[in-house]
Amino acid sequence: MTDQTVSDILRIAVAQLNPTVGDVAGNLAKAREARADAARQGADLVLFTELFLAGYPPEDLVLKPAFLKACERAAQDFARDTADGG
Repeated sequence: MTDQTVSDILRIAVAQLNPTVGDVAGNLAKAREARADAARQGADLVLFTELFLAGYPPEDLVLKPAFLKACERAAQDFARDTADGG
C-alpha cells in the first residue's frame, strides 16, 4: 500500500441474491436488507445483478407499462433510501 489511508479505500460489497421475476416489492425488500447488511460491515458501495428489481429474465413483463413504472418507482425509492450513504 502507498500513502493511502483507510478513508481513501472504497469498500465494495457484491450482493448475490435470488430475485423473483415480477416481484418488484419483494426484490426491493431483499435489496434493502442486503444494503443494510453491507453497510453494517463497512461497505461504501453495494453491487446488484442487472435487472435485480425486475427479476431475471423479465420476458414480456417489460412490455407492461405498469410493471415498468413499478420498477422505476422502486429504483427511485431505493435511491432515496440510500442517499445518506449510510
